Amino acid sequence: MKVLVVGGTGLIGGHAALYLAGKGHDVTLMARSAPSVPALAELPFIPTHYVEDDVTDGRLAGFDWLVFAAGVDIRQLPQDGSVTEDAFYTRYNTEGIPRFFAAAKAAGIKRAAYIGTFYPQVAPEKIETSPYVRSRALADDAIRAMSDDTFAVCSLNAPFVLGHLPGLEVEHLYYNYLYAKGFMEGVPMFAPEGGTNHITTPSLSEAVLGALEHGESGRAYLVGDENLTWKAYFELWCDAVGNPQDLEVRSEEHPLLPDVIMFAGRGATVSYQPEGVEELGYGTGRVAATIAELVAHFEARQ
Repeated sequence: MKVLVVGGTGLIGGHAALYLAGKGHDVTLMARSAPSVPALAELPFIPTHYVEDDVTDGRLAGFDWLVFAAGVDIRQLPQDGSVTEDAFYTRYNTEGIPRFFAAAKAAGIKRAAYIGTFYPQVAPEKIETSPYVRSRALADDAIRAMSDDTFAVCSLNAPFVLGHLPGLEVEHLYYNYLYAKGFMEGVPMFAPEGGTNHITTPSLSEAVLGALEHGESGRAYLVGDENLTWKAYFELWCDAVGNPQDLEVRSEEHPLLPDVIMFAGRGATVSYQPEGVEELGYGTGRVAATIAELVAHFEARQ
């Protein structure tokens, strides 16, 4: 199939693009900037800003499947006060994502997998209070409502994602490595209360393929892998770097998990049984191995 991967230069979209290409599909990337990862640079690329550019100009024609791994979060939110959270997320998520999907449907794309976030499903009370969670929920609802006999859409609402794509540096994962090694001078080592589910990029990419091949149209799958307390999670990193710890659990804000990114709330435990494991055919049990792979990569950089 001819597959368009929007957001295909990032960790999640890039891994999915390479996985689909490895399965024999004809993959094209779409993003604002050309890929820096050598393996991704070998794939066809269409420079596009999914909100600001006119995607009804024919650039979406000829594709069979769509993977959407774009959308915005706190990392893209301007910090200079030039725009409110609500206005920013409304433009890029609530309005921008459904507009793009409507253009994809009009262009004749038949099946689409949207990679969203788990927050609207695991913390639905935050839809009313968090502009980000609300924007993701509204976008998700709107695009799945487009499903019909000509356009099958399903969502893969993912938790915290771990993965390694050679040539792409993911800053927050590198900070986890430095923290576990004890290299962040003056930063106390402890674990916050609560925990969450995690998923790896290999599992998420497998879920993407399953969704495109036979996912239930109009469904939002709450995908995931392993439920871990934050204590267990950070201790996995410590074990992997050769600095085993019995971390103290504290109620205070954690240096690597600031309150501003913890949309379920500081100290919350987000634990659930992942959906679609058998139906979509994705693997589980990869969290520890993926952390070890990341550590090996970061060690090689030193």
